[in-house]
Amino acid sequence: MGNLCECLGNFFGRKNTNVRVSLPAVCFIWQIAMIVLFGIFVRYDEESDVKKWLELKESANITSNIENDFYFRYPSFQDVHVMIFVGFGFLMTFLKRYSFSGVGFNFLIAAFGLQWALLMQGWFHSLDPVTATISIGVESMINADFCCAGSLIAMGALLGKVSPVQLMIVTLFGVTLFAVEEYIILDLLHCRDAGGSMVIHAFGGYYGLAISWVLYRPKLHQSKRLNGSVYHSDMFAMIGTLFLWMFWPSFNSAITDHGDGQPRAAINTYLALASSVLTAVAISSMSQKKGKLDMVHIQNATLAGGVAMGTAAEFMITPYGSLIVGFCCGIISTFGYLFVTPFLEKTLKLQDTCGIHNLHAVPGMLGGFVGAIVAAFANEDVYGKEGLKRVFDFEGDFANRTPGTQGGFQAAGTCVAIAFGLVGGGVVGLILRFPIWGDPADDNCFDDEVYWEVPEEDEEEIIPPVLEYNNHMIHKHQDISESNFSVEQS
Repeated sequence: MGNLCECLGNFFGRKNTNVRVSLPAVCFIWQIAMIVLFGIFVRYDEESDVKKWLELKESANITSNIENDFYFRYPSFQDVHVMIFVGFGFLMTFLKRYSFSGVGFNFLIAAFGLQWALLMQGWFHSLDPVTATISIGVESMINADFCCAGSLIAMGALLGKVSPVQLMIVTLFGVTLFAVEEYIILDLLHCRDAGGSMVIHAFGGYYGLAISWVLYRPKLHQSKRLNGSVYHSDMFAMIGTLFLWMFWPSFNSAITDHGDGQPRAAINTYLALASSVLTAVAISSMSQKKGKLDMVHIQNATLAGGVAMGTAAEFMITPYGSLIVGFCCGIISTFGYLFVTPFLEKTLKLQDTCGIHNLHAVPGMLGGFVGAIVAAFANEDVYGKEGLKRVFDFEGDFANRTPGTQGGFQAAGTCVAIAFGLVGGGVVGLILRFPIWGDPADDNCFDDEVYWEVPEEDEEEIIPPVLEYNNHMIHKHQDISESNFSVEQS
Protein backbone atom coordinates (compact mmCIF):
# COMPACT_ATOMS: atom_id res chain seq x y z
CA MET A 1 0.00 0.00 0.00
CA GLY A 2 2.84 2.37 0.83
CA ASN A 3 4.46 1.86 -2.59
CA LEU A 4 1.12 2.48 -4.30
CA CYS A 5 0.59 5.74 -2.42
CA GLU A 6 4.18 6.79 -3.13
CA CYS A 7 3.60 6.23 -6.85
CA LEU A 8 0.39 8.25 -6.67
CA GLY A 9 2.23 10.98 -4.83
CA ASN A 10 4.85 11.15 -7.56
CA PHE A 11 2.08 11.26 -10.14
CA PHE A 12 0.31 14.16 -8.50
CA GLY A 13 3.58 15.94 -7.70
CA ARG A 14 4.26 17.93 -4.52
CA LYS A 15 1.42 18.00 -2.03
CA ASN A 16 -1.08 20.75 -2.80
CA THR A 17 -2.47 22.31 0.39
CA ASN A 18 -4.93 24.56 -1.43
CA VAL A 19 -8.31 23.53 0.01
CA ARG A 20 -10.29 26.40 -1.53
CA VAL A 21 -12.47 23.93 -3.44
CA SER A 22 -12.37 20.76 -1.34
CA LEU A 23 -13.04 22.26 2.11
CA PRO A 24 -16.02 24.45 1.11
CA ALA A 25 -17.39 21.55 -0.96
CA VAL A 26 -17.20 19.14 1.97
CA CYS A 27 -18.72 21.68 4.39
CA PHE A 28 -21.58 22.74 2.10
CA ILE A 29 -22.46 19.27 0.80
CA TRP A 30 -22.30 17.57 4.18
CA GLN A 31 -24.28 20.34 5.91
CA ILE A 32 -26.97 20.21 3.22
CA ALA A 33 -27.06 16.43 3.70
CA MET A 34 -27.57 16.99 7.43
CA ILE A 35 -30.48 19.34 6.74
CA VAL A 36 -32.14 16.80 4.46
CA LEU A 37 -31.60 13.86 6.83
CA PHE A 38 -32.82 15.83 9.85
CA GLY A 39 -35.89 16.85 7.89
CA ILE A 40 -36.66 13.21 7.13
CA PHE A 41 -35.78 11.52 10.42
CA VAL A 42 -35.42 13.88 13.40
CA ARG A 43 -38.23 15.08 15.67
CA TYR A 44 -38.46 16.55 19.18
CA ASP A 45 -38.89 14.05 21.99
CA GLU A 46 -41.88 14.11 24.32
CA GLU A 47 -40.19 16.52 26.73
CA SER A 48 -39.32 19.03 23.97
CA ASP A 49 -42.46 18.91 21.81
CA VAL A 50 -45.19 21.17 23.19
CA LYS A 51 -48.09 18.85 22.29
CA LYS A 52 -46.39 15.69 23.54
CA TRP A 53 -45.21 17.38 26.76
CA LEU A 54 -48.72 18.54 27.65
CA GLU A 55 -50.08 15.08 26.94
CA LEU A 56 -47.31 13.52 29.07
CA LYS A 57 -48.05 15.89 31.96
CA GLU A 58 -51.68 14.88 31.91
CA SER A 59 -51.10 11.12 31.53
CA ALA A 60 -48.28 10.93 34.09
CA ASN A 61 -49.93 13.37 36.52
CA ILE A 62 -46.96 15.76 36.35
CA THR A 63 -47.83 18.95 38.18
CA SER A 64 -44.78 21.11 37.46
CA ASN A 65 -42.67 21.87 34.40
CA ILE A 66 -39.59 21.57 36.59
CA GLU A 67 -40.03 17.79 36.43
CA ASN A 68 -39.01 17.92 32.77
CA ASP A 69 -35.74 15.96 32.42
CA PHE A 70 -34.18 18.99 30.72
CA TYR A 71 -33.77 20.77 34.04
CA PHE A 72 -32.00 17.75 35.53
CA ARG A 73 -29.67 17.07 32.61
CA TYR A 74 -28.94 20.51 31.14
CA PRO A 75 -26.35 21.62 33.74
CA SER A 76 -24.37 18.47 32.97
CA PHE A 77 -24.80 19.08 29.24
CA GLN A 78 -23.35 22.58 29.65
CA ASP A 79 -20.28 21.18 31.38
CA VAL A 80 -19.77 18.46 28.77
CA HIS A 81 -20.25 20.99 25.96
CA VAL A 82 -17.58 23.25 27.46
CA MET A 83 -15.21 20.27 27.69
CA ILE A 84 -15.73 19.41 24.02
CA PHE A 85 -15.27 22.89 22.58
CA VAL A 86 -13.08 24.69 25.12
CA GLY A 87 -11.30 21.90 27.00
CA PHE A 88 -10.29 19.74 24.06
CA GLY A 89 -9.75 22.78 21.84
CA PHE A 90 -7.35 24.63 24.11
CA LEU A 91 -5.54 21.46 25.18
CA MET A 92 -4.37 21.24 21.56
CA THR A 93 -2.88 24.74 21.46
CA PHE A 94 0.51 23.71 22.86
CA LEU A 95 2.28 23.75 19.48
CA LYS A 96 4.09 27.05 18.98
CA ARG A 97 2.58 27.77 15.53
CA TYR A 98 -0.56 25.65 15.45
CA SER A 99 -2.96 27.21 17.95
CA PHE A 100 -5.42 28.48 15.32
CA SER A 101 -5.69 24.98 13.93
CA GLY A 102 -5.90 23.31 17.34
CA VAL A 103 -8.92 25.36 18.40
CA GLY A 104 -10.41 26.01 14.97
CA PHE A 105 -10.34 22.47 13.59
CA ASN A 106 -11.61 21.15 16.93
CA PHE A 107 -14.53 23.58 16.56
CA LEU A 108 -15.19 22.48 12.97
CA ILE A 109 -15.22 18.73 13.43
CA ALA A 110 -17.15 18.88 16.70
CA ALA A 111 -19.87 21.02 15.06
CA PHE A 112 -20.18 18.52 12.21
CA GLY A 113 -19.72 15.48 14.41
CA LEU A 114 -22.53 16.28 16.84
CA GLN A 115 -25.04 16.50 13.97
CA TRP A 116 -23.91 13.21 12.45
CA ALA A 117 -23.85 11.65 15.92
CA LEU A 118 -27.48 12.60 16.59
CA LEU A 119 -28.42 10.72 13.43
CA MET A 120 -26.17 7.68 13.89
CA GLN A 121 -27.00 7.18 17.55
CA GLY A 122 -30.66 7.81 16.85
CA TRP A 123 -30.76 5.15 14.14
CA PHE A 124 -29.19 2.61 16.49
CA HIS A 125 -30.87 3.51 19.78
CA SER A 126 -34.15 5.41 19.33
CA LEU A 127 -35.53 4.85 15.84
CA ASP A 128 -39.31 4.52 16.01
CA PRO A 129 -40.22 1.41 13.97
CA VAL A 130 -43.69 2.81 13.22
CA THR A 131 -42.87 6.35 12.10
CA ALA A 132 -39.21 5.72 11.14
CA THR A 133 -38.23 8.89 13.01
CA ILE A 134 -35.69 9.74 15.72
CA SER A 135 -36.67 11.65 18.84
CA ILE A 136 -34.02 13.93 20.32
CA GLY A 137 -33.80 15.74 23.64
CA VAL A 138 -31.22 16.92 26.14
CA GLU A 139 -29.83 13.42 26.77
CA SER A 140 -29.39 12.97 23.02
CA MET A 141 -27.30 16.16 22.98
CA ILE A 142 -25.09 14.81 25.76
CA ASN A 143 -24.59 11.50 23.97
CA ALA A 144 -23.82 13.30 20.71
CA ASP A 145 -21.07 15.26 22.47
CA PHE A 146 -19.72 12.00 23.86
CA CYS A 147 -19.68 10.58 20.35
CA CYS A 148 -17.72 13.60 19.07
CA ALA A 149 -15.16 13.14 21.83
CA GLY A 150 -13.90 9.92 20.24
CA SER A 151 -12.99 11.76 17.02
CA LEU A 152 -11.48 14.70 18.91
CA ILE A 153 -9.25 12.27 20.80
CA ALA A 154 -8.15 10.75 17.49
CA MET A 155 -7.38 14.24 16.21
CA GLY A 156 -4.79 14.55 18.98
CA ALA A 157 -2.58 11.88 17.41
CA LEU A 158 -2.85 13.54 13.98
CA LEU A 159 -2.47 17.16 15.08
CA GLY A 160 -0.36 19.20 12.70
CA LYS A 161 0.01 16.48 10.06
CA VAL A 162 -3.36 16.40 8.31
CA SER A 163 -5.67 18.81 6.50
CA PRO A 164 -9.10 19.97 7.70
CA VAL A 165 -10.68 17.86 4.93
CA GLN A 166 -8.94 14.77 6.30
CA LEU A 167 -10.16 15.61 9.80
CA MET A 168 -13.73 15.81 8.50
CA ILE A 169 -13.29 12.34 7.00
CA VAL A 170 -11.83 11.08 10.28
CA THR A 171 -14.93 12.43 12.04
CA LEU A 172 -17.39 11.00 9.50
CA PHE A 173 -16.00 7.50 9.91
CA GLY A 174 -15.17 7.96 13.61
CA VAL A 175 -18.75 8.86 14.54
CA THR A 176 -20.06 5.99 12.42
CA LEU A 177 -17.72 3.46 14.02
CA PHE A 178 -18.48 4.88 17.46
CA ALA A 179 -22.22 4.40 17.00
CA VAL A 180 -21.73 0.78 15.93
CA GLU A 181 -19.31 -0.17 18.72
CA GLU A 182 -21.43 1.67 21.27
CA TYR A 183 -24.49 -0.31 20.17
CA ILE A 184 -22.58 -3.59 20.43
CA ILE A 185 -21.05 -2.79 23.82
CA LEU A 186 -24.00 -1.11 25.56
CA ASP A 187 -26.96 -2.85 23.94
CA LEU A 188 -25.85 -6.29 22.78
CA LEU A 189 -23.24 -7.00 25.49
CA HIS A 190 -25.19 -4.91 28.00
CA CYS A 191 -22.09 -3.27 29.48
CA ARG A 192 -22.19 -0.25 31.74
CA ASP A 193 -19.91 2.63 30.73
CA ALA A 194 -21.35 5.92 31.94
CA GLY A 195 -18.14 7.93 31.51
CA GLY A 196 -16.95 6.18 28.38
CA SER A 197 -13.63 4.64 29.40
CA MET A 198 -14.34 1.92 26.82
CA VAL A 199 -16.58 3.42 24.15
CA ILE A 200 -15.00 6.90 24.12
CA HIS A 201 -11.41 6.84 25.35
CA ALA A 202 -10.19 3.36 24.45
CA PHE A 203 -11.91 3.49 21.07
CA GLY A 204 -10.91 7.09 20.27
CA GLY A 205 -7.34 6.56 21.44
CA TYR A 206 -6.66 3.44 19.43
CA TYR A 207 -8.61 4.81 16.45
CA GLY A 208 -6.31 7.83 16.28
CA LEU A 209 -3.16 5.78 16.91
CA ALA A 210 -4.02 3.35 14.11
CA ILE A 211 -4.60 6.20 11.66
CA SER A 212 -1.35 7.87 12.69
CA TRP A 213 0.57 4.61 12.25
CA VAL A 214 -0.75 4.17 8.70
CA LEU A 215 0.05 7.82 7.92
CA TYR A 216 3.63 7.54 9.23
CA ARG A 217 5.88 10.30 7.87
CA PRO A 218 9.54 9.20 7.73
CA LYS A 219 10.67 12.77 6.99
CA LEU A 220 8.62 14.51 9.64
CA HIS A 221 11.87 15.69 11.23
CA GLN A 222 11.92 18.37 8.52
CA SER A 223 9.24 20.16 10.56
CA LYS A 224 10.99 19.54 13.86
CA ARG A 225 11.50 23.26 14.43
CA LEU A 226 7.73 23.70 14.86
CA ASN A 227 6.94 20.46 16.68
CA GLY A 228 7.24 21.98 20.12
CA SER A 229 5.82 24.60 22.44
CA VAL A 230 6.65 28.08 23.66
CA TYR A 231 5.81 29.62 27.00
CA HIS A 232 2.50 31.18 26.01
CA SER A 233 1.29 28.20 23.96
CA ASP A 234 1.76 25.87 26.93
CA MET A 235 -0.10 28.38 29.08
CA PHE A 236 -3.08 28.32 26.71
CA ALA A 237 -2.99 24.51 26.70
CA MET A 238 -3.08 24.55 30.49
CA ILE A 239 -6.37 26.47 30.28
CA GLY A 240 -7.79 23.51 28.37
CA THR A 241 -6.46 21.16 31.04
CA LEU A 242 -8.12 23.08 33.84
CA PHE A 243 -11.49 23.21 32.07
CA LEU A 244 -11.34 19.46 31.46
CA TRP A 245 -10.20 18.74 35.00
CA MET A 246 -12.94 20.83 36.60
CA PHE A 247 -15.79 19.49 34.50
CA TRP A 248 -14.76 15.83 34.25
CA PRO A 249 -17.03 14.82 37.17
CA SER A 250 -19.95 16.12 35.08
CA PHE A 251 -18.69 14.21 32.04
CA ASN A 252 -18.64 10.88 33.87
CA SER A 253 -21.96 11.44 35.64
CA ALA A 254 -23.97 13.22 32.94
CA ILE A 255 -26.10 10.25 31.84
CA THR A 256 -26.12 8.22 35.04
CA ASP A 257 -29.32 7.36 36.92
CA HIS A 258 -31.35 9.91 38.83
CA GLY A 259 -30.95 9.64 42.60
CA ASP A 260 -27.78 7.96 43.83
CA GLY A 261 -26.05 7.28 40.50
CA GLN A 262 -25.05 10.79 39.52
CA PRO A 263 -23.63 11.98 42.85
CA ARG A 264 -21.66 8.73 43.26
CA ALA A 265 -20.16 9.03 39.78
CA ALA A 266 -19.21 12.66 40.41
CA ILE A 267 -17.59 11.87 43.77
CA ASN A 268 -15.58 8.95 42.39
CA THR A 269 -14.31 11.01 39.44
CA TYR A 270 -13.56 14.01 41.65
CA LEU A 271 -11.33 11.89 43.89
CA ALA A 272 -9.57 10.03 41.06
CA LEU A 273 -8.69 13.31 39.35
CA ALA A 274 -7.27 14.79 42.54
CA SER A 275 -5.14 11.72 43.18
CA SER A 276 -3.72 11.65 39.65
CA VAL A 277 -2.50 15.24 39.97
CA LEU A 278 -0.20 14.42 42.89
CA THR A 279 1.32 11.31 41.34
CA ALA A 280 1.79 13.01 37.96
CA VAL A 281 3.64 15.88 39.65
CA ALA A 282 5.72 13.44 41.70
CA ILE A 283 6.86 11.36 38.71
CA SER A 284 7.47 14.45 36.59
CA SER A 285 9.73 15.92 39.25
CA MET A 286 11.55 12.63 39.82
CA SER A 287 12.32 12.28 36.12
CA GLN A 288 14.45 15.45 35.99
CA LYS A 289 17.89 15.72 37.57
CA LYS A 290 17.01 18.91 39.45
CA GLY A 291 13.39 17.99 40.12
CA LYS A 292 11.87 20.47 37.69
CA LEU A 293 8.37 19.84 36.39
CA ASP A 294 7.51 19.22 32.75
CA MET A 295 4.41 21.06 31.56
CA VAL A 296 3.55 18.18 29.21
CA HIS A 297 2.95 15.90 32.18
CA ILE A 298 0.92 18.49 34.07
CA GLN A 299 -1.27 19.24 31.05
CA ASN A 300 -2.08 15.61 30.34
CA ALA A 301 -1.27 13.00 32.98
CA THR A 302 -3.24 14.93 35.61
CA LEU A 303 -6.40 14.03 33.67
CA ALA A 304 -5.72 10.29 33.48
CA GLY A 305 -7.69 9.56 36.65
CA GLY A 306 -10.86 10.96 35.09
CA VAL A 307 -10.40 8.82 31.98
CA ALA A 308 -9.81 5.63 33.96
CA MET A 309 -12.78 6.25 36.24
CA GLY A 310 -15.27 6.49 33.36
CA THR A 311 -16.58 2.92 33.50
CA ALA A 312 -16.52 2.35 37.25
CA ALA A 313 -17.71 5.85 38.17
CA GLU A 314 -21.30 4.76 38.87
CA PHE A 315 -20.25 1.53 40.64
CA MET A 316 -19.64 1.18 44.38
CA ILE A 317 -15.88 1.32 43.98
CA THR A 318 -15.57 3.23 47.31
CA PRO A 319 -13.84 6.61 47.76
CA TYR A 320 -10.45 5.07 48.56
CA GLY A 321 -10.79 2.83 45.52
CA SER A 322 -11.22 5.95 43.38
CA LEU A 323 -8.07 7.43 44.91
CA ILE A 324 -6.15 4.24 44.09
CA VAL A 325 -7.28 4.37 40.44
CA GLY A 326 -6.17 7.99 40.14
CA PHE A 327 -2.90 7.27 41.95
CA CYS A 328 -1.96 4.47 39.56
CA CYS A 329 -3.07 6.18 36.37
CA GLY A 330 -1.18 9.38 37.15
CA ILE A 331 1.99 7.30 37.41
CA ILE A 332 1.28 5.18 34.32
CA SER A 333 0.38 8.18 32.16
CA THR A 334 3.47 10.17 33.13
CA PHE A 335 5.75 7.21 32.52
CA GLY A 336 4.05 6.87 29.15
CA TYR A 337 5.07 10.40 28.16
CA LEU A 338 8.59 9.83 29.44
CA PHE A 339 9.33 6.45 27.89
CA VAL A 340 6.50 4.88 25.88
CA THR A 341 5.88 7.71 23.39
CA PRO A 342 9.55 7.92 22.30
CA PHE A 343 9.67 4.11 22.10
CA LEU A 344 6.55 3.95 19.92
CA GLU A 345 7.90 6.54 17.52
CA LYS A 346 11.35 4.99 17.27
CA THR A 347 10.39 1.31 17.19
CA LEU A 348 6.83 1.11 15.86
CA LYS A 349 6.98 4.25 13.67
CA LEU A 350 3.99 5.69 15.49
CA GLN A 351 3.92 9.50 15.60
CA ASP A 352 1.54 10.61 18.34
CA THR A 353 1.54 14.41 18.46
CA CYS A 354 -0.47 14.90 21.67
CA GLY A 355 0.40 11.62 23.35
CA ILE A 356 -3.16 10.26 23.29
CA HIS A 357 -1.73 6.79 23.94
CA ASN A 358 -0.87 7.89 27.46
CA LEU A 359 -3.90 10.05 28.25
CA HIS A 360 -6.75 8.20 26.52
CA ALA A 361 -5.87 4.81 25.03
CA VAL A 362 -4.11 3.13 27.97
CA PRO A 363 -6.11 4.80 30.80
CA GLY A 364 -9.31 4.04 28.86
CA MET A 365 -8.34 0.40 28.50
CA LEU A 366 -7.38 0.21 32.17
CA GLY A 367 -10.63 1.91 33.12
CA GLY A 368 -12.57 -0.71 31.20
CA PHE A 369 -10.81 -3.53 33.02
CA VAL A 370 -11.16 -1.77 36.39
CA GLY A 371 -14.87 -1.57 35.73
CA ALA A 372 -14.92 -5.28 34.88
CA ILE A 373 -13.21 -6.19 38.16
CA VAL A 374 -15.48 -3.97 40.26
CA ALA A 375 -18.56 -5.36 38.52
CA ALA A 376 -17.43 -8.96 39.00
CA PHE A 377 -17.05 -8.46 42.77
CA ALA A 378 -20.35 -6.65 43.24
CA ASN A 379 -22.65 -8.31 45.78
CA GLU A 380 -25.91 -7.80 47.63
CA ASP A 381 -24.15 -6.90 50.88
CA VAL A 382 -22.80 -3.73 49.26
CA TYR A 383 -25.45 -2.90 46.67
CA GLY A 384 -28.54 -4.62 48.01
CA LYS A 385 -30.72 -6.80 45.81
CA GLU A 386 -32.54 -3.90 44.20
CA GLY A 387 -29.29 -1.93 43.98
CA LEU A 388 -27.66 -4.59 41.80
CA LYS A 389 -30.64 -4.50 39.47
CA ARG A 390 -30.57 -0.72 39.35
CA VAL A 391 -26.83 -0.17 38.82
CA PHE A 392 -26.28 -2.98 36.31
CA ASP A 393 -29.78 -2.88 34.82
CA PHE A 394 -30.43 -6.57 35.45
CA GLU A 395 -33.87 -6.53 33.89
CA GLY A 396 -35.66 -8.08 30.92
CA ASP A 397 -33.37 -10.34 28.87
CA PHE A 398 -30.59 -9.73 31.40
CA ALA A 399 -32.57 -10.39 34.59
CA ASN A 400 -30.66 -13.61 35.31
CA ARG A 401 -27.18 -12.22 34.74
CA THR A 402 -24.85 -12.44 37.75
CA PRO A 403 -22.21 -9.87 38.73
CA GLY A 404 -19.44 -12.33 37.77
CA THR A 405 -20.91 -12.73 34.30
CA GLN A 406 -21.34 -8.97 34.05
CA GLY A 407 -17.66 -8.53 34.80
CA GLY A 408 -16.77 -10.87 31.94
CA PHE A 409 -18.96 -8.92 29.53
CA GLN A 410 -17.43 -5.65 30.73
CA ALA A 411 -13.95 -6.99 29.87
CA ALA A 412 -15.24 -8.20 26.50
CA GLY A 413 -16.66 -4.74 25.83
CA THR A 414 -13.25 -3.19 26.41
CA CYS A 415 -11.73 -5.55 23.85
CA VAL A 416 -14.47 -4.71 21.34
CA ALA A 417 -13.76 -0.99 21.71
CA ILE A 418 -10.02 -1.51 21.15
CA ALA A 419 -10.64 -3.77 18.15
CA PHE A 420 -12.99 -1.26 16.53
CA GLY A 421 -10.44 1.50 17.09
CA LEU A 422 -7.49 -0.41 15.64
CA VAL A 423 -9.24 -1.99 12.64
CA GLY A 424 -11.39 1.04 11.84
CA GLY A 425 -8.42 3.38 12.21
CA GLY A 426 -6.31 1.22 9.92
CA VAL A 427 -8.95 1.33 7.17
CA VAL A 428 -9.52 5.08 7.54
CA GLY A 429 -5.77 5.65 7.50
CA LEU A 430 -5.50 3.86 4.15
CA ILE A 431 -8.22 6.12 2.75
CA LEU A 432 -6.41 9.21 4.01
CA ARG A 433 -3.11 8.16 2.43
CA PHE A 434 -4.30 9.02 -1.05
CA PRO A 435 -2.67 12.37 -1.92
CA ILE A 436 -5.87 14.20 -2.80
CA TRP A 437 -6.90 15.62 0.57
CA GLY A 438 -4.67 18.70 0.77
CA ASP A 439 -2.45 17.54 3.63
CA PRO A 440 0.84 19.37 4.21
CA ALA A 441 4.27 18.21 3.05
CA ASP A 442 6.71 16.80 5.61
CA ASP A 443 8.56 20.11 5.83
CA ASN A 444 5.34 22.11 6.23
CA CYS A 445 3.63 20.42 9.20
CA PHE A 446 2.62 22.03 12.51
CA ASP A 447 2.21 25.45 10.87
CA ASP A 448 -0.99 27.52 10.90
CA GLU A 449 0.05 29.45 7.80
CA VAL A 450 -0.75 26.41 5.63
CA TYR A 451 -4.51 26.75 6.24
CA TRP A 452 -5.01 30.09 8.03
CA GLU A 453 -4.45 33.79 7.47
CA VAL A 454 -1.97 34.50 10.24
CA PRO A 455 -1.32 38.09 11.41
CA GLU A 456 2.24 39.36 11.33
CA GLU A 457 4.06 39.22 14.65
CA ASP A 458 5.66 42.67 14.78
CA GLU A 459 6.37 42.33 18.48
CA GLU A 460 9.16 39.87 17.70
CA GLU A 461 11.08 42.72 16.08
CA ILE A 462 10.58 44.91 19.13
CA ILE A 463 11.31 42.52 21.98
CA PRO A 464 14.18 40.15 21.20
CA PRO A 465 15.07 37.53 22.29
CA VAL A 466 12.19 35.06 22.57
CA LEU A 467 12.28 32.75 25.55
CA GLU A 468 11.15 29.33 24.44
CA TYR A 469 11.42 25.66 25.17
CA ASN A 470 10.74 22.78 22.86
CA ASN A 471 10.04 20.03 25.31
CA HIS A 472 6.62 18.75 24.27
CA MET A 473 7.73 15.13 23.85
CA ILE A 474 10.92 16.47 22.23
CA HIS A 475 14.48 16.04 23.52
CA LYS A 476 13.19 13.98 26.43
CA HIS A 477 16.36 12.01 27.02
CA GLN A 478 18.95 14.73 26.61
CA ASP A 479 21.11 15.59 29.60
CA ILE A 480 19.98 19.02 30.72
CA SER A 481 22.44 20.58 33.11
CA GLU A 482 20.68 23.74 34.18
CA SER A 483 17.24 24.16 32.63
CA ASN A 484 14.90 23.10 29.87
CA PHE A 485 14.80 26.67 28.66
CA SER A 486 16.86 28.03 25.82
CA VAL A 487 17.13 31.51 24.35
CA GLU A 488 16.54 31.87 20.64
CA GLN A 489 18.14 34.98 19.24
CA SER A 490 16.17 36.77 16.56
